[in-house]
Amino acid sequence: MIVSVDDKPAGRLIKAPENFLDAAGVRQVFVEGKAGRRGFIRQAFAAAVGAAAAPAVLAQSNPVGTGEGDPNILTLPEHSTGLGQAVVTDGYGKPSKYEVNVQRRQSPGLTQTTQASVSFAPLQSLFGIVTPSGLHFERHHQGWWDIDPSKHRLMINGSEASMLKKAMVFTMDEIMRLPSLSRFHFIECGANTGMEWGNVAVPTVQYSHGMLSCSEFTGVPLRILLDMAGVDYKRARYVLAEGADGSSMTRTIPMEMIESGEVLVAYGQNGEMLRPENGYPLRLVVPGVQGVSWVKYLRRIEVGDKPYAAKDEAIHYIDLMPGGQHRQYSSIQECKSVVTTPSGGQVMLDKGFYNISGLAWSGQGKIKKVDVSVDGGRNWRSARLDGNVMSKCLTRFNIDWVWDGKPALVQSRATDETGYVQPSYGALRAQRGTRSIYHNHSIQTWLVEENGEVKNVQLS
Repeated sequence: MIVSVDDKPAGRLIKAPENFLDAAGVRQVFVEGKAGRRGFIRQAFAAAVGAAAAPAVLAQSNPVGTGEGDPNILTLPEHSTGLGQAVVTDGYGKPSKYEVNVQRRQSPGLTQTTQASVSFAPLQSLFGIVTPSGLHFERHHQGWWDIDPSKHRLMINGSEASMLKKAMVFTMDEIMRLPSLSRFHFIECGANTGMEWGNVAVPTVQYSHGMLSCSEFTGVPLRILLDMAGVDYKRARYVLAEGADGSSMTRTIPMEMIESGEVLVAYGQNGEMLRPENGYPLRLVVPGVQGVSWVKYLRRIEVGDKPYAAKDEAIHYIDLMPGGQHRQYSSIQECKSVVTTPSGGQVMLDKGFYNISGLAWSGQGKIKKVDVSVDGGRNWRSARLDGNVMSKCLTRFNIDWVWDGKPALVQSRATDETGYVQPSYGALRAQRGTRSIYHNHSIQTWLVEENGEVKNVQLS
């Protein structure tokens, strides 16, 4: 039941600052990180939050008037009395100038070169489940390219010639003429939340969980292309997907994922062609699997009878376990959730009613339920799940909360349709230790202090 704002005054919230460091600050973090002083990254973020929290964002800079009445109502604004701008002043629409701060942000200190880097989606500023294409997070290993689609080709071949009836090469036109379908899916980097494995490292949800996005992808099931090539599915139980960028990104995909029809050779995203940063003109979509397997600039699919142990699955993207062994081919993104409002860097100005909102997702299927706690997990309440809950897709959740002005520890805990429950940090570390980078899907905690400031903390 929604609390009436007449009975419980609605609280006001200051958005999290969208940018923490200027160019000089980023360069300093790079230098300190390269010298091994990783703790400096956390200090730099903390100091920058304090400096950036003071200025209000443009869209919040005009508070409600007091006294004789609100001049924003009593005085007609220019847009109510004048002639507006002409139609199609811009052939491709842009966001409002008042939302200019809502941007992807690069993390200082995470990588040493801008071409092999990552940008984070501003989860705290998004609604629903779809990430606008221009705010979709990025992970590159050799920078991004804007490839001429008329020259791009996709090859289907076998590790042995007998694995298929014939090798084939497809142009973009040939692929786009085939029967297509569109599906909503999340994509998450395996290293999302990776900086938090050992301790709190970053201040806001953009940096802690922002290697996550969700889009409607359009393309052709990879199974159709393999059928056209006459693949021997009894022998060919794996495929190697290869990208056309300079890193030669290659990943092994088990054939059973492809046989299910879920894996797409995609050219469309959110109703238009892929953006260059997201793999234009062709990428792989592997629902529920970490983003590195969603190979961008896709140019080759090879079928084989065993995993390929490519560099990015034998050396990188492996999990260091407590006993010193490595967990390999750990691709599925496990059940996870995060509260985006209130979240780190935001400020709650009043006591009263708030809508706690966030996102939940699972690489194993649909989200079944999300529980929310405001006392650090002592008590839980079931949240509302918005809209049509889809498999391997973000799910938006909401729950009503009346803040009494006292400190609170806000958490969310997701459960997927397999019955898997999102673990606490203590439970996950007991199983996988603290030296990993990938697959951190622990329960996130936001501390709301008495002064309304929201900070990132960890509970075991």
